[in-house]
Amino acid sequence: MQPLLRLDAYLLRQPDGSRLTGLRRFATEFLFFGVKQARACLFAGLFFAAVFLCPRSGLFGVPRYDLLLLFALAMQWWLLRSGIETADEARTIGVFHLAGFALEAFKTSSGIGSWSYPDFAYTKLFGVPLFSGFMYAAVGSYIIQSWRMLELRVQHHPPYWAAWLVALAIYANFFSHHFIGDLRWYIAAAVLGLYARTTVVYRPYDRERRMPLVLAFVLIGFFIWLAENISTFFGIWRYPSQMGAWSVVHVGKWSSWSLLTILSFTIVTNLKHIKARIHIPA
Repeated sequence: MQPLLRLDAYLLRQPDGSRLTGLRRFATEFLFFGVKQARACLFAGLFFAAVFLCPRSGLFGVPRYDLLLLFALAMQWWLLRSGIETADEARTIGVFHLAGFALEAFKTSSGIGSWSYPDFAYTKLFGVPLFSGFMYAAVGSYIIQSWRMLELRVQHHPPYWAAWLVALAIYANFFSHHFIGDLRWYIAAAVLGLYARTTVVYRPYDRERRMPLVLAFVLIGFFIWLAENISTFFGIWRYPSQMGAWSVVHVGKWSSWSLLTILSFTIVTNLKHIKARIHIPA
């Protein structure tokens, strides 16, 4: 724990980069940005490492899915105990877990069958292993830790009521598109309009940099899509098209993950210490 806290203190101190120019500045900022991103992925990185390293047959007679649940619970306890994560942040991440599990239970139900978890587990509910909610919680944890490590600020955030309306539409569409058609591209158009002026300000080293928030959503969605490809390759879950042999997850899932990132971002922005760093134009 202490080495990690010392790393945080080092990364968050204000360095003097006045002598850095050109390629040296780019390389330094890129390095610090990468390290801070890796640090923000602490929960997600360790959790997915466990996903990849845990044998499919389990260990010591404990099924793989149950081991992953125990590991995720232990990680969550350690983050709280060490002070890396606050109680408010843990409650927010708990919302991700519940929302993610509800989505999993619906998507894997017999009438829908969007994907399945083929292995046995004692901790399955409605056919869904309880560890699965932590995969969604990992996204929330990453956003929260990124906010801290990169000292994020958001400029020209839309009114909260509008952001929540779009976020709820995104979540509802994951369920309703099985019955009334997929409205994701209409919702995506609404997102582009709503967040057109929104910029995220971050500090990789000693200077603030800016990025359109919509671009951040797309990039995060892409990396989640990559992680999904790796997870399905290791057989954690499977899509119907992967039952005979593994194949790349359809690129359309990238858009789904990008939209889900918007939902995650909207939930996170309600944390008190994060709200203070958001500018909503009058």
